[in-house]
Amino acid sequence: MDILISEVGPRDGLQSLKRIMPTADKHRWIAALAASGLAEIEVGSFVSPRALPQMADCAEVVKEALKLPGLRVVALVPNLKYAELAFAAGAHVITIPVSVSEPHSISNIRKTHAEIIADVRAIVALRNARFPATKVDAGLSTAFGCTIQGVVAEDDVLRMAATMAECGVDTVNLADTVGYANPAQVKRLFTRLRQEVGARSGAAHLHNTRGQGLANVVAALDAGVTTFDSSQGGIGGCPYAPGATGNIVTEDLVFLLESMGLSTGVDLDRLMAARAVLSDALPGETLYGYVPQAGLPKGFAPARRAA
Repeated sequence: MDILISEVGPRDGLQSLKRIMPTADKHRWIAALAASGLAEIEVGSFVSPRALPQMADCAEVVKEALKLPGLRVVALVPNLKYAELAFAAGAHVITIPVSVSEPHSISNIRKTHAEIIADVRAIVALRNARFPATKVDAGLSTAFGCTIQGVVAEDDVLRMAATMAECGVDTVNLADTVGYANPAQVKRLFTRLRQEVGARSGAAHLHNTRGQGLANVVAALDAGVTTFDSSQGGIGGCPYAPGATGNIVTEDLVFLLESMGLSTGVDLDRLMAARAVLSDALPGETLYGYVPQAGLPKGFAPARRAA
């Protein structure tokens, strides 16, 4: 596999919708996604059920997802309290959202930079002491701009990345939380991230809010990024731009990469079958994607899989 696609629809997608997908449908959808060859799925977030009732069943969803062979199960946590629940549930990876924009951090998780950094240190210490096999990632939100603060300085992103590395996280990911990024910025910032934190430089979490999502993927590829977050049908990920697409669409991302000769390990036919499960579970919900609408080009062949 050349590129790892981390499917975030069951978390980032569903928690952005007003509707609540029944737990049994979540199980069916995640199983179908895994059957398509997706090796990593962010299945939910451990958060207050009052704040996000869409995620109230996260522990149960993690438990069921752990039964799927070969799947790396990811869960998001906003603080130490919920990290403890994620560790106990057995998630293989926990991701902590760390906003580079402090106003966004206060608005999103009600924590200052000092408070979230302290939480990250405590989460890593807990992992080291009791759950050494679990991976801890920091996702730097608003790394390319913020709807509250506006411009986010690249030096601020790199300082926060260095702080996260010093805290002991395994990977530092960059997120275009509100779809402000452009390809030149993406290539430059991921290049600088690798220079700053080395092998801890991680995934690109890109949105298609302004139609630049896949262009930004190509720019990140040029900077050496090999892991990308995406959401089936492009659901979620865009709470501040009504009517606009949010996350980059998994189906389109797979096609882009495979058409470039990069293996994702994902079978597009089976991915479309998973899309049917999603559509059935959320009837009437808008699903995005050019490839699902237009189909595959005549004679299209996916990249050759490694033996």
